[in-house]
Amino acid sequence: MALDGIVTRALVQDLQRCVGARIHKIHQPTEHDLVLSIRGGGAQGKLLLSANPTYPRVHWTTGTYVNPLEAPMFCMLLRKHCESGVIEAVSQVGNERIIHIDVRHRDELGDLSSKRVIIEIMGRHSNIILMDAGTGLIHDGIHHVTPAISAFRIVMPGSAYTAPPDQNKRDPIDVTEEAEFRSLMAAASGEDQTALTDAQALVAAFSGFSPLLAKEIVFRSKEDGSEGSLWNSFRDMIEQVREHRYNPGIVTDIGTGKSSFSITRLTHIHGEWSPYDSVSECLESFYGDKAERDTVKQRAADLIRFVQNEKAKNVAKIKKLQETLEVARDAEKYRVLGELLTAYMHQINRGDSSITLVNFYDENAAEVTIELDPQLNPSENAQRYFRRYTKHRNSLSIVGEQMSLTEEEIRYFEALLQQLDNASLADIEEIRDELVQQGYMRERNRRGPKRKKPTRPALLCYTSSEGIPVYVGKNNTQNEYLTNRLAAPSDTWLHTKDIPGSHVVIRGGDFGDATLEEAAMLSAFYSQAKESSMVPVDYTLIRHVRKPNGAKPGFVIYDNQKTLFITPDTARLKSLASEIKS
Repeated sequence: MALDGIVTRALVQDLQRCVGARIHKIHQPTEHDLVLSIRGGGAQGKLLLSANPTYPRVHWTTGTYVNPLEAPMFCMLLRKHCESGVIEAVSQVGNERIIHIDVRHRDELGDLSSKRVIIEIMGRHSNIILMDAGTGLIHDGIHHVTPAISAFRIVMPGSAYTAPPDQNKRDPIDVTEEAEFRSLMAAASGEDQTALTDAQALVAAFSGFSPLLAKEIVFRSKEDGSEGSLWNSFRDMIEQVREHRYNPGIVTDIGTGKSSFSITRLTHIHGEWSPYDSVSECLESFYGDKAERDTVKQRAADLIRFVQNEKAKNVAKIKKLQETLEVARDAEKYRVLGELLTAYMHQINRGDSSITLVNFYDENAAEVTIELDPQLNPSENAQRYFRRYTKHRNSLSIVGEQMSLTEEEIRYFEALLQQLDNASLADIEEIRDELVQQGYMRERNRRGPKRKKPTRPALLCYTSSEGIPVYVGKNNTQNEYLTNRLAAPSDTWLHTKDIPGSHVVIRGGDFGDATLEEAAMLSAFYSQAKESSMVPVDYTLIRHVRKPNGAKPGFVIYDNQKTLFITPDTARLKSLASEIKS
């Protein structure tokens, strides 16, 4: 379900607790998203403002975000005008998906100024705009809209702010009489020559109504079945919205598997309803990491194709090597043929194309026909078979070594594909850098100043239910740093047995079964077997883990391990506190 005007109203009500609080920090982890750290006035937390084209939204968040080393220009502008500012008001424009956050800020000269952050939740046209509340001029927007894109609304520094076009729909909050309701419904139905359903008429007549909410109102009216039941259903729903009596939750349709969220129970969808204490919790649960996963897939698409192609090349190489190996295993046959030609050389004449001889190496003394080169003498034909024997015998060891190296390459690329499946935006760049360092890819030419690289990778750190830190390496760069540099010899190391996955380390030796179980779940979850049950996970002390000389990044060998079998419990893992530590 799209985030409609009614959900936006509930969100604005949820955001009222940040009125009077200060904007402590502002970060822009991605090109579409802002995270505001709010403190004071009885409110403390992180507020996510997203103009993501697919998942635009606003809500309180407990998620962890990796910020770029250099803040984008829009983020720096917001810091200049809003950081340390006091939030004076959070409001909704009509019943539309537009939120205004008014900020009182003292500039570098000590003068007070009023700024307005405008969040427009409009699908692919979503935007976040910083405006001077006094002049109505735009400082900047997270997405620029030039005259070439839209002549009606320009979002560029210095241009006057123009609100999105009015849809000429009635605000349902203001409708209190049945007669007005019926009139508006009739007018909406009359706009189109084809008859509209009641749900379509509700969407056409009233602002803020999504098709999903309209279907729910119609469904409840049919359940009622009395005269005027549609008005009654509409009135009851709007009364709840007017009084801010919300029941946010998510339902998954049993038939289609599609999930939907709303601020009221969706009784027309057959499925289990999962309620939440606040609309922010509901939205964070619904969207989860969908937006980041989509962005990661887009950014990693070329890497995934490259790694898949490299793996496919090595799989094809293995097949060819196996064919060569099969031929090479016949080396002994050529030695026998050479010995027979040497023994029966007196029976062979130059110009013979073949000869049939008794094979005295065969216990049944069977005859064998040997192909000859008519241009060679008997001795040269025998030497030809001996050379062929030597070539195939020597190739056995070479082909075996090549097969071992190729199988190692396949395992390496399988591990990279697993890492890309769990990667964040920061992880992707580390994987790309690794492929460049290993000589598989050429470094991309970048315009502007060279990108700064952190001295050490950021690691995902969970806190177990017993309060013990558990670190997870999500790519080879992180795995090597975690296992070979950060971890102490007495720390416990975990990895899925014979399955590509992350290195997981439990810091310290004083922990119980619950921490070990949760760490094993993390190891299984961040592996190729995340969807499986009873996943084998090896664990041992760091002192028993080592990297062989010349091994691929992230590859280690270990001993003195024990194995436990675990099924990842996603709900349990989500309940664990986590943060990115650098």
